[in-house]
Amino acid sequence: MLAIADADQNQLPEKTEPDSTTPRVLSILSFVLERLVNRNEMLSLSGGGGRLGKNLEVFHGIRPPAITIPKYLDRIYKYTNCSPACFVVGYIYIDRLVHRHPGSLVVSLNVHRLLVTSVMLAAKVLDDEHYNNAFYARVGGVTNAELNRLEVEFLFMLDFDLTVTSRVFESYCLYLEREMIMWNGTKLMNESGTRTNTIEDIAEISVEDMESFSSSLSNGGLA
Repeated sequence: MLAIADADQNQLPEKTEPDSTTPRVLSILSFVLERLVNRNEMLSLSGGGGRLGKNLEVFHGIRPPAITIPKYLDRIYKYTNCSPACFVVGYIYIDRLVHRHPGSLVVSLNVHRLLVTSVMLAAKVLDDEHYNNAFYARVGGVTNAELNRLEVEFLFMLDFDLTVTSRVFESYCLYLEREMIMWNGTKLMNESGTRTNTIEDIAEISVEDMESFSSSLSNGGLA
């Protein structure tokens, strides 16, 4: 069970950064994931619970955590200092996992564990410097042993396919950009006659960086 609540900082050092420093991609991902979870739980209810599938049971908690998805993502970002692109790549990993295991739904019981595991893996392959599993477990509100187990399970479910090409990364950024525009709706159009949001605004990483990232993966993976 996640040992963390909305107001629980899990005895980590207090952060002084203002909310304005939080990358916009976290808000967009929160919106997308919350909508996905709500839709999937409606599907599971209409299917009598049978549509949840068993493939993601290892990520299930006893009950949905008290902390919301936006606050959980913000907590991971503020305490681990991972790059914003890690959240995009982590989302790609989750999407890839679900497509490889049809019938497995991202729901409130598993979304938090999927997030902390996928973002941690993304940080390991994308960032030059990153925290170890024990720190991510502390931030995520799970034990080190559980996060180690979740990491192994996640990797095997993906067949250790952690490569994300620049083209795939860009396509997901464009998808998130469209979601942002839909989210803002008329407000975005009224505030500016020209669209100022770009892929770089969302992911804060260039396609050239992703090409270098993909090349390094093909040459050595996680070693």
